[in-house]
Amino acid sequence: MKTALLALGITAIATLAGCASTSPGYGSSYGSQGSYPSSSSSSAYCADCGIVEDIRTVPGSGTPSATGAILGGIVGAVAGREISQQTGGSDGNKNISTVAGAAAGAVAGNAIQKRTTGDTYDITVRMDDGRRITVNQHDLGGIRENTYVRVQNGKVVLR
Repeated sequence: MKTALLALGITAIATLAGCASTSPGYGSSYGSQGSYPSSSSSSAYCADCGIVEDIRTVPGSGTPSATGAILGGIVGAVAGREISQQTGGSDGNKNISTVAGAAAGAVAGNAIQKRTTGDTYDITVRMDDGRRITVNQHDLGGIRENTYVRVQNGKVVLR
């Protein structure tokens, strides 16, 4: 009984092995050359990736404004005075803290204003699935036309 079962199993395996094909393109849809994709290309598909087609500079407000520096200076002066008052500083320390806070606030306010009103870039990306996406961002971060990128959290980054 065991010998008959073993003979039946060997016959089934031999029959199935005879049906297998070793030609690379037989029955596959991987191209006309019949080559199989490498394991790295099939697992490297990225739904959020594409090639940069165009980069356009969008000019910010052309006139420089001191609004950020002025508002930052006021907030910094108030904060410096308040911190000195809370820590029990003398009148001289309060004045120094107020001036230092105003200077630091003016620098920070100016930097924030430049960041929000400076030039931006419209980056057009042709995604791997054929879609075209345009993303506006403040910095390019090394991105150029014809580079392979990923769109993450509304920002284009190098891949």
